[in-house]
Amino acid sequence: MPSGLPFVRLASFYFAFFGVLGVLSPYWGPYLRGRGFDAAEIGLLVALLHATKVIAPNLWGWVADRTGARMMVIRVACLVALVGFTGVLYPGGLVWMAAVMVVFSFFWNAALPQFEANTLRHLEGSTHFYPRIRLWGTVGFMISVVLVGEGIDRFGVEIVPVVLLGLFVALSVVSFTVPQARASSGDQDGGSLMAALWRPQVLGLLFGCFLLQASHGPFYALYSVYLQDFGYSGTAIGGLWAMALLAEIAVFLLMPRWLPRFGHRNLLLLAMSLGVARWLLVGSFPELIAVQGVAQLAHAATYGMYHAAAISLIHQYFPGRLQGRGQAIYSSMTFGAGVAAGSFVGGRLWDVIGASQTFHLSAVLAALAFVVVFFSVPRMSVRGQSPS
Repeated sequence: MPSGLPFVRLASFYFAFFGVLGVLSPYWGPYLRGRGFDAAEIGLLVALLHATKVIAPNLWGWVADRTGARMMVIRVACLVALVGFTGVLYPGGLVWMAAVMVVFSFFWNAALPQFEANTLRHLEGSTHFYPRIRLWGTVGFMISVVLVGEGIDRFGVEIVPVVLLGLFVALSVVSFTVPQARASSGDQDGGSLMAALWRPQVLGLLFGCFLLQASHGPFYALYSVYLQDFGYSGTAIGGLWAMALLAEIAVFLLMPRWLPRFGHRNLLLLAMSLGVARWLLVGSFPELIAVQGVAQLAHAATYGMYHAAAISLIHQYFPGRLQGRGQAIYSSMTFGAGVAAGSFVGGRLWDVIGASQTFHLSAVLAALAFVVVFFSVPRMSVRGQSPS
């Protein structure tokens, strides 16, 4: 890794940020159901959480790229997200909860793309080491999943917002310890954003990533509810999520070697093909915990392998001063629009065609993602070569 890299501080931010996500992803659905919301309303509320990623990262990415004050944008975003989330403690209905989620997520979702750009700037010339920093986010996610799952079994879902508030406080504090990376010689160029964006390989990559993340929408919104309906305890649900995260950590450790060896395109295609298998298993065998465990292990590919390969390509496709907005566009299209669309549609279909069939449709989306990336991303996308 580069000398002088603030590894611990970078890793700590990822740990805290994904610690928040480790509570929201598996337990926000059960918490909302505990407050009386049905599947369609839960799907809508989770969709709003991700929908703000469509606008917020692009707005804050523009501000960060124009001002150069990337870490200041991140710190303000974390603080306002903390204040906004306190609205969850008020016992309001659907409209109130929707408003609270829009407010806090608009700022929370602004932080990560800019932090990714800052991390990759610190790693300039050695970006294949990114997964070794990012894996600490997965560790934070996993610890949250396991501890909160056990806490829910003991104290009920009412602990969820309290834990989240504590994590938002930790995230805000950590953001003030992370230094901003020094500007590089390419910061004054990078060309036109639209010229970088409207290349076939860039549009194809973004659309393929959109489809893969849309396939995850029902999983993020309702997988824990799905398992609850088949009698799984909070501890068992947390254990299944933890299995996925352990596998993801293993992949992040291996990606610095795999990316140069196998290339971005091959790893993306493998991730998407395993996505097809994963959603078929989830939808077809809900009562078999061993099969669900196997499906969760595939998260190492459908998230870890996919994200490490995709974010590295985005860093190459959007150079210089375009990096913040490039990461924002990637976040908006995938974890924003993709997951929001999948969550919303999945919530609507859940009680109409059934949970299993909804996950089978997720498998179709993953298959479409494979096709798009196969025909759009160049074969030679390895370290040292510019995919163009």
